Amino acid sequence: MKNLVLWGTFLAIPVFLVAAVSGPGSLDSAPFASEYKLLAPISHGDLTIFPVVTTKTHDTSSFLTLDEGIRSGEVVVTEVGSIPGMIRRRPLPQSYSRAEVNRLVLVNNSKRPLILLAGEVVTGGKQDRVVGKDRIVPAESDPVDLSVFCVEPGRWVASSTKFDTHASVMAQPSVRKKAMVDADQQKVWDEVATARAGFAMRVAPSSNANQQTVVGGATRELNSTTSYAKAIENSAVKQQMDSITAPMQKSYESVIKQLRNQNAVGVVVAVKGRIVWADIFASNALLSKYWPKLLESYAAESLTAPGVSAQASTKDAQRFLDDWQARHETADSEPGLYRQRELVGDGFRAFELTSLLAQADFDVHLSKMAE
Repeated sequence: MKNLVLWGTFLAIPVFLVAAVSGPGSLDSAPFASEYKLLAPISHGDLTIFPVVTTKTHDTSSFLTLDEGIRSGEVVVTEVGSIPGMIRRRPLPQSYSRAEVNRLVLVNNSKRPLILLAGEVVTGGKQDRVVGKDRIVPAESDPVDLSVFCVEPGRWVASSTKFDTHASVMAQPSVRKKAMVDADQQKVWDEVATARAGFAMRVAPSSNANQQTVVGGATRELNSTTSYAKAIENSAVKQQMDSITAPMQKSYESVIKQLRNQNAVGVVVAVKGRIVWADIFASNALLSKYWPKLLESYAAESLTAPGVSAQASTKDAQRFLDDWQARHETADSEPGLYRQRELVGDGFRAFELTSLLAQADFDVHLSKMAE
């Protein structure tokens, strides 16, 4: 049985539909496991990725990413209280007069629809934030209310009027999961604190005097900030992540180059031998745009994850990729623009972002996490 609830957005323009479906069985529009195949794993340190390829692809050239939009100036993200100074097409409610921790406002002034992915970090304003859910923002949009979570506890002093993505940071899977699934600010803060503590432990200086001088300063800097983005940008942390991402990127490019007829659209990710995540896109072109910061996010997870090292199993990765059998579904939709579904199965949770645009009616992004 379906329970339907309707409500409006803060601009009262689009109407969202939420549906909950319980019970076992494959969902009508769930991804077809047979469409996706795994390539041989690529490993370095505690991180293993399994490239995902498919024979099916879509034209995603009409979409804009957040990094592209911020760089070009066509996309503006700001605190709620800064709205009055923005060019807008309609008046906003009086309640949007002050900045709020879990709200930002975005305007897409470009002529292309914008993709936002859960886990993308924007820096600046009164504190850095992470996007809480996948969505599509229409071209030349009115101000859009973004549900976000703080990833910089303690600061509430404006460092800039607009937000930036200059570091091109994607939160690591453990932080993304807290924002997407739990949607709880305290749990996001707790996970950010855990990640920062993990980074500090990994970069702690050894007994070597020269290393103490170089790394000691970076460690003090790391311990003095509450910002997740600044922790990722820390020179010692960056060095640790680069030692993982550089050889993996080289191997990844080599594998894909050898298989020119294959269409790489995503990866299954394992950390310390445990399958933890998958990101799959509608095209290789779209994956390529997100790949550098996704790889860094996976590397960050491998640096901070607890447990002992182990080897990832190709069999487990294939099973994770093939299983989309859901026993519960919730969905929200902005008619004519996008639909997002959350699928809950045995041992996993997945989120499916589907474009409903007339010329681009297909799944744009799938994220899947182990539970």
